Amino acid sequence: MEEMVQTLKRLPSKMEELKQELSRRIFGQEELIETMLAAIVARGHCLLTGVPGLAKTLLVSSLGETAELSFKRIQFTPDMMPSDITGSEILDFRQDGGTRAFQFMRGPVFANLVLADEINRTPPKTQSALLEAMQERVVTVAGKRYELEEPFFVLATQNPIEQEGTYPLPEAQLDRFMFALTVKYPKFDDEVRVMLETTNESCVTLNKVISKEELLAFQNAVRAIPLPRSVAELAAKIVRATRPEEQEVAEKYIRWGAGPRACQCLALAGKVFAAFDGRFNVADGDILRALLPVMRHRVILNYRAEAEKVTLENILGAIVKAFRK
Repeated sequence: MEEMVQTLKRLPSKMEELKQELSRRIFGQEELIETMLAAIVARGHCLLTGVPGLAKTLLVSSLGETAELSFKRIQFTPDMMPSDITGSEILDFRQDGGTRAFQFMRGPVFANLVLADEINRTPPKTQSALLEAMQERVVTVAGKRYELEEPFFVLATQNPIEQEGTYPLPEAQLDRFMFALTVKYPKFDDEVRVMLETTNESCVTLNKVISKEELLAFQNAVRAIPLPRSVAELAAKIVRATRPEEQEVAEKYIRWGAGPRACQCLALAGKVFAAFDGRFNVADGDILRALLPVMRHRVILNYRAEAEKVTLENILGAIVKAFRK
């Protein structure tokens, strides 16, 4: 127990050091970096929606560099097969007399950090191969199960502009992502800095900040943080209030509400954000801090909300206000 407490005490400074190191190469995405780090510590996955050129790939590869984690990128295309992700068995001719045997060749999913670029560009059959690995943390090929090495983090991206020839992820598959994040354009000063610092011959080399063993220790320690029943009840009330049959505002504007996994994600995210602040107790504010990233892809608004320009932020604000009078 004492060792776990000491691990949690080291977490805030280590995460701050990691953010500072990443900010040497990634400009103007501080909130995105912090939320991604929270997902990794909570053993979750992220779905990013953003236009091309906002350093999504660079962010994930830089994260692997600072933590000495293996990194692989999968560029999804309409003709991609599940074996292009998981790997496949090939017939191997051995040197001992010409005997033959099947040998498993690992696919790009066998990495600590996996960037699934434009995941909605490939058919559902191929999408499911990655999503199964995300949920089970194993890959099944030819009846054999291969475990994925921990830590395992998937960052999937979607392009909001080009929708032709896409295969949108079904709600059940979206639910497997802990957070859905929107990558925003950088501010003016950050964009100028990008031009000044990335168009010369200099190359920023990042230092190793955290080891794989430290990250695994943080993941285990965070889950040991107790969750007060009052905070758990608030999270459950908010999640249940997004279901059309539960509350008037939901019935009016929501077509599909969040499921029980949203409660689990809120609880884990609350623990991580509390630990980031150096606290061993989860407060209401920690849950509310994670509310939008957790709910963004789990709550589906109806046509009335779209017509009246009612956003998910408006609805969640009304729900939270009702329970915190």
